[in-house]
Amino acid sequence: AWATPGSGIHFRAGEGVGTVTRPGLALAVGEPAINPAPRAMIAETLTELAEANGAPFPDLEVTIAIPGGDRLAEKTMNARLGIVGGLSVLGTTGVVVPYSCSSWIHAIQRGIDVARAAGFAHIAAATGNTSERAVQRLYELPEAALIDMGDFVGGTLKYLRRHPVPRLTLAGGFAKIVKLAQGHLDLHSSRSRVNAAALADMLAALGADSATVAAVPETDSAGAILDLAGERREALAAAVARQARE
Repeated sequence: AWATPGSGIHFRAGEGVGTVTRPGLALAVGEPAINPAPRAMIAETLTELAEANGAPFPDLEVTIAIPGGDRLAEKTMNARLGIVGGLSVLGTTGVVVPYSCSSWIHAIQRGIDVARAAGFAHIAAATGNTSERAVQRLYELPEAALIDMGDFVGGTLKYLRRHPVPRLTLAGGFAKIVKLAQGHLDLHSSRSRVNAAALADMLAALGADSATVAAVPETDSAGAILDLAGERREALAAAVARQARE
């Protein structure tokens, strides 16, 4: 739609496009969730069209709509980032690869930005829903202080090193935290493995009997090793957590 002469190009959220409600993102609170790069691409195209038709710089109100976007947004991290009512229009090149590592890490970074902008002194990054629920029960953190880091603990920690918070909690299932304790920063099963022999050594140091220690390398999962630990289960988990923190 045409806008007031001299006002330039402005963007509006149509059906299925979210609105920013929290500070910390690249857009001001109240703005439609259309990122700066796609805005620039759209504005450039409209300007070229205006020039090609002999018109001055266009004064337009551009409404972007994604039919059904409000329902699809329920499956994304938008609500946690304070984007309500629909999806975000993202991208820096015009091409977005769904579920890519880079897009997930981008979401982690924006989540940290939002948490810092909200002034949270304590945030928690979890590998999945179960560990996130556990850390919520422990600390009762607000939703915007919770970061869905998935397997990308390395990417999360690297960003936090440059953009620190006073207190960080890392939450994950036993196998994930074992891999972190053993020095892996990408916890995906295709890119890191649990070192059972190292867990056997930890159990031996905790006083487990020789038969238990010998059985550890023969087990097929970290969960099975935890079960094998028996009464030393909590002590083993605590030792792994300390090593992961270190």
